[in-house]
Amino acid sequence: MTTPSGDRPEDDYWRRPPDPAGGGATGDPTPRPPAPGPAGVDPPAGYGGPPPTTPPPPGWRPPLHVQAAPPRQLPPQDMAGLDAVEQRAQHVTWGVGAVAGVVLLALLCLLCSRAFR
Repeated sequence: MTTPSGDRPEDDYWRRPPDPAGGGATGDPTPRPPAPGPAGVDPPAGYGGPPPTTPPPPGWRPPLHVQAAPPRQLPPQDMAGLDAVEQRAQHVTWGVGAVAGVVLLALLCLLCSRAFR
């Protein structure tokens, strides 16, 4: 846990610089308001917000150059044919997996037989 102290010289680097308007840099938590400018004109404040915008006229719309064509009708799908092709692809996948499994099992048996000799 840190303890607050204000008299250590190594803390001088982290202190707030003195306020040119006479604010509290020496421990006064409430800064003083800036002094008014010449002839009673206040200095410019911080961010004043975005500039005002003017709305478009009531009936304004962007120009329409090209009318989009209506969507076309998709061709019908042969669901029975799609199912048959998918089933054949699944059988090929299973066959390739079975062959890979047999090859890996044969390699494992070969390696184990050499290790026990």
